[in-house]
Amino acid sequence: MRRILYVLAGLAVVSIVAESRLSGQQSSASLTVSATVTKNCTISTAPVNFGNYDSVAANATAPLDAIGTITVTCTKGAAAKVGLNAGANAAGATRQMLGGTSQHLAYELYKDTSRATVWGNTDADSLDIGPAPNRNPRDFTVYGRVAAAQDATVGSYTDTVLATVNF
Repeated sequence: MRRILYVLAGLAVVSIVAESRLSGQQSSASLTVSATVTKNCTISTAPVNFGNYDSVAANATAPLDAIGTITVTCTKGAAAKVGLNAGANAAGATRQMLGGTSQHLAYELYKDTSRATVWGNTDADSLDIGPAPNRNPRDFTVYGRVAAAQDATVGSYTDTVLATVNF
């Protein structure tokens, strides 16, 4: 008999709890969820490697051309410009590679295949890459040229140019 009373009492409690949940009052409030997507860009480079410069024959009358790549990855919609400084060995506005401790080989970096528009680091001569269409990396070619007929000394020549993305 006790068992039956416990079962009936349990059913009564379940019934009361269920009824109170169905007929109880409630209150609601909106929960605001937000985030801000910030603009960001990263930059990486692949070198401009001119190879061999032959001041006696091949490059006595013709320049030596080469290309490199700048890769920029930006947040979708972020507008940016890419600038190239004058390099570590520039003489005024002339970019130069250094060979040994005092030998120089002049060169220039351009934004276009015809090598007519110098790629600089100011607002006026940097490369405007526009807003990113998505977050995928975009490649931009750097067109390099070593001028013909330079009386260069035998050796290896290098320079370091700083590429900067402004966004």
